[in-house]
Amino acid sequence: MSGQVHLERDGHVGRIILDHPERHNAISAQMWDGITAAATELENDHEIRVVVIRGAGERAFAAGADISQFGAQRSDANGNRSYDDTTSRAHAALLGLSKPLIAAIGGYCIGGGLAVALTADLRVAAEDAQFTIPAARLGLGYGAAGIGTLMRLVGPSAAKRIFFLADRFGAQEALQMGLVNLVVPKAHLEASVDEWTELIGQNAPLTIAAAKAALTQWQKPESQRDFTEVEAMIRACFDSEDYQEGVDAFMNKRPPEFKGR
Repeated sequence: MSGQVHLERDGHVGRIILDHPERHNAISAQMWDGITAAATELENDHEIRVVVIRGAGERAFAAGADISQFGAQRSDANGNRSYDDTTSRAHAALLGLSKPLIAAIGGYCIGGGLAVALTADLRVAAEDAQFTIPAARLGLGYGAAGIGTLMRLVGPSAAKRIFFLADRFGAQEALQMGLVNLVVPKAHLEASVDEWTELIGQNAPLTIAAAKAALTQWQKPESQRDFTEVEAMIRACFDSEDYQEGVDAFMNKRPPEFKGR
């Protein structure tokens, strides 16, 4: 078995589940393609307002890319280029989601698994979560884009600590360096993520999408930023039925019911 990616829907919540239990949810080439397909499908589903990505079971989020496939697929630089194209499509599909993406992290979150978690907007970790990027122990070259993503999140000092030591560290250290947003008891991980998805689902999706688009531009180098689409999204918020609903609900002291239009 080379693992599977499952897609689930629950109201306004879409879930991407990495399922490769015999290898602690290590991500195979087939699974990278599955991530791309699942993220693309959820992006195009207008009923979905928030997406969660997690590992199957309780032992791991994802224990990296499936190293057992490296001999056949990453034997040299040419083979690695093709492999990187596959992983890049998966990362781009996750990063391209206009809806908030939450990574629910329990157990091992290693290497390529951590790279997947870094594509999320928010990361909630169980107390048993363990993190590492073991590239320096394998001798492989870690992609510059992935290093940049990590550095922007935790800063250069913490990023160097992660890459140079290539050791494992726990959820509390990950929280201190800003790698995760929240650490909860293992038994409360699912409930805590559900609480956040419910809160997000109650808010105006057009406003959230505009905010996410703006934040994405601000994360780019100044010379590459383009707020044209963001400004159009902001104007669309003010022209929307949801804006009228939000104001009316506030004035009448009732919960708003946003439709995303």
